Amino acid sequence: MLIRQIALPLCLLLAPLPLAAQDGPSGIAFVQAPEMSSGMALAQTPAEGFAAATAECTAGGAEAADCIPTNWCQPAGFSIDLFVMHTEGLHWHEVTCGLPTAEIARTTATAICTQGARPWIADCQLVQIYDRDGQPQM
Repeated sequence: MLIRQIALPLCLLLAPLPLAAQDGPSGIAFVQAPEMSSGMALAQTPAEGFAAATAECTAGGAEAADCIPTNWCQPAGFSIDLFVMHTEGLHWHEVTCGLPTAEIARTTATAICTQGARPWIADCQLVQIYDRDGQPQM
């Protein structure tokens, strides 16, 4: 009998609680179709975010199958978008998201693009910083 008196309250205490409803978008998704297009979107879930980012990528001229999900951060934080070119000419974008401040975002971009850190990279430039609301800052 004592076990039943303890077990029920313990089970109720350990039961998962429902998640609180989120107030507005809090995650950011990035997709990339190398050499073609890219997309970014804010959303409540990764699935919603990647779907919306893929729609933006296809609007830029790529096929949906070519729009590869690359990054999801929740909370979105600050994000950086770097243009990177290999010494052989191939180029792409590298994204880092979830950074706490704009200053840390800029410092991160500088560190990633440090000349000589990757000798196969011919060019590396910060092309965009997005704030917590996905708004471009450059």
